[in-house]
Amino acid sequence: MVNVSYHSARVQGRVNRQLYKAALAQIASFPIQTTRKVPISVYTFSCERDLPEQVASIRSFLRHVGIPDTFTVISDGSYTASSCNLLCRIHPCVEVIPLKKLLITDLPQCVSDYARLHPMGKKLAALMSIPVNGTTIYTDSDILFFPGGTDLINLADSNTKYSFYLPDCSVSVDERIIYDDREKSNPVNGGFIVFRHKLDWSFAIERLAKLQEIPSYFTEQTIVHLTMHHNQGMPLCSEQYVLNVDDQFIYPDRFAGKNIALRHYVNDVRHKFWMNVGL
Repeated sequence: MVNVSYHSARVQGRVNRQLYKAALAQIASFPIQTTRKVPISVYTFSCERDLPEQVASIRSFLRHVGIPDTFTVISDGSYTASSCNLLCRIHPCVEVIPLKKLLITDLPQCVSDYARLHPMGKKLAALMSIPVNGTTIYTDSDILFFPGGTDLINLADSNTKYSFYLPDCSVSVDERIIYDDREKSNPVNGGFIVFRHKLDWSFAIERLAKLQEIPSYFTEQTIVHLTMHHNQGMPLCSEQYVLNVDDQFIYPDRFAGKNIALRHYVNDVRHKFWMNVGL
């Protein structure tokens, strides 16, 4: 039997995305009605293909969380000059920089090699290079923020020394750099991180350096997972910071709402991203 609700939601998502993409130039210049400033620096890593998602994600952060010190889009190298200009028109706090401008000079060779081979290697290189001066957030472009996102202001103002991670709803790791099944506990999703300090990446990078085969898609997330736990990272509340695909095959978005801070619309539920986008 055909799941009409599921396929209808996917069709609506595609249509909504096409309409949003067609109006990007106007949407990017549309004023965001907020003056609340938040003591946070935000970084995101994305590409030309994901420009509509990136615009929507930035605007949702500004609308529901506030105006950060900077919102830096790290380009993988594919953004055109016109797309960079469009992103910067969203708000004066937004800037676009090429990955090579961000990269630290002492990046481990195994990470540089991974970055040359795979887009997720570029993301790992970006994460390791993000400067952390005060509360610093990394967010993927397929994350939407909601009114509960003001909770991030409380995190920024708190005295906690721990960094925070987005709990994953499944164990998605590169088994080749997991040495003990117990290391899979409390899976970390690499799409959203609240840095309170620079992380020590050496524990996980040593394993990457020993990997004889070519790193894969989930190698980056596994490095983040191991690093967050090695640095005593704390999980964000999964009821407020949502990564869940249980509503994949029904029409409505079961988790979006005014009480959550964000939802990471991973591939299985990406179409629902476009059912919740505002201007």
